Amino acid sequence: MGFEMMAPLMFAGLVVFLLLGYPVAFSLAANGLLFAIVGIIHGALEPALLQALPERVLGIMANSTLLAIPFFTFMGLILERSGMAEDLLDTIGQVFGRIRGGVAYAVIFVGALLAATTGVVAASVLAMGLISLPVMMRYGYSNRLSSGVIAASGTLAQIIPPSLVLIVLADQMGASVGDFYEGALFPGLALAGAYALWVLFVSVVKPAAAPACPPEFRTHYGAALVVRVFTTMVPPLVLIFLVLGTIFLGVATPTEGGAMGATGAIVMALAKRKLSWSLLRQALESTAEMTSFVMFILVGSTVFSLVFRGVDGDLWVERLLTSVPGGALGFLIVVNALIFFLAFFLDYFEIAFIMVPLLTPVAQKLGIDIVWFGVLLAVNMQTSFLHPPFGFALFYLRSVAPKSVKTGDIYWGAVPFVAIQVIMVGVIIAFPVVVTGNISQAAGAIKGSGADELQRQLGGPPAAPKAPAGKAPPASEPPKPEDAGSELERLLKQQ
Repeated sequence: MGFEMMAPLMFAGLVVFLLLGYPVAFSLAANGLLFAIVGIIHGALEPALLQALPERVLGIMANSTLLAIPFFTFMGLILERSGMAEDLLDTIGQVFGRIRGGVAYAVIFVGALLAATTGVVAASVLAMGLISLPVMMRYGYSNRLSSGVIAASGTLAQIIPPSLVLIVLADQMGASVGDFYEGALFPGLALAGAYALWVLFVSVVKPAAAPACPPEFRTHYGAALVVRVFTTMVPPLVLIFLVLGTIFLGVATPTEGGAMGATGAIVMALAKRKLSWSLLRQALESTAEMTSFVMFILVGSTVFSLVFRGVDGDLWVERLLTSVPGGALGFLIVVNALIFFLAFFLDYFEIAFIMVPLLTPVAQKLGIDIVWFGVLLAVNMQTSFLHPPFGFALFYLRSVAPKSVKTGDIYWGAVPFVAIQVIMVGVIIAFPVVVTGNISQAAGAIKGSGADELQRQLGGPPAAPKAPAGKAPPASEPPKPEDAGSELERLLKQQ
């Protein structure tokens, strides 16, 4: 077997493992180790290559940026189980109830608010499916519109900070989580606005599909409604500022913001007298499962990427994508079409850990801003929750929807919102300022990749300045995302 064939065969082997249904983490690790052994037997790889694995795994464990994942997951689960979604949906439904499509607008508004407080798609979709879908059916809403609005609004947690996928993307691309949060904020809110415009269009063209709330169901009026809105809205808005405000102002890192958010969620649950040992245990167990899932995939992807780069797989991918006609624009079109296709079969974590490390060096070589590119991919990957056959938001909604709502209604209801997400991808490509215009350049802001935060934790010397985002480094070797494990090794040698 020729050395130049090992990279494409390794990538094809991974595809075969995934199609056979093996868990992603073990497929990545097994494929990497298999080709490492084959390469060593044929003399294409040195056995010393695998000696880097323990150091890289240790670097993953020492990466404090990834602590934000359990913090934000725990925060979302506590809020979801403490009844915040029910209160918000009921209150906002009362506010918008008198206009056509009012409950749908309430679902979108609450979906955006839940996204900014929980960051967990499953929690948002399940909560709104359990609470809003029966209400919308009782008012006479179209099953397709109801299911599409609920599923799409739940996926806003994928792109509106503090999104878990933005943390993973920032870590994989060696960029600042804070920059990703700032860059993704406006596209996320714009998506929510676009969903509302679609509901408005449907309510005008087909009024029977989105009727107003009957007067007998509106129980709050005047001052009582104002008080209800104030008492329901203020706590989550304070929590949003506590988390995102401190990150955007440069007061806290994303990890510290996540810790404050988790603490704030516990305080809110206590204030509502909803916190119990049972709730706390369930939240901790679910958080441990999600965190373990992410860490296992991250370790597996580290094994795969180490061997893949050992067989010059990164150079193979670079040659493949830089030869696409059209330069940077051609690269963006091909990559986004590929991500959209892969999202039919893989979820966002799998795409982030498998494809993003391969695409990032090529994007840097073409002079593409890494934060902008990451937010673009995040918006595209959002479609993985909505389109069949493996749209997880559709599965979540199906699990709580009444039998009268057909699976076909759920799938067809999601189609317009997938189209809106694709249009948003085009808008971000055509107008990069949608993302880059929101990124703060204030001096003193606490930013950095996992390796940067690791330096602060260990008290090491400041990192050498990297090439600015969007500029390819002058070195002949293709740039690669900074590895926290390598940074750990350098720091420990210096101490």
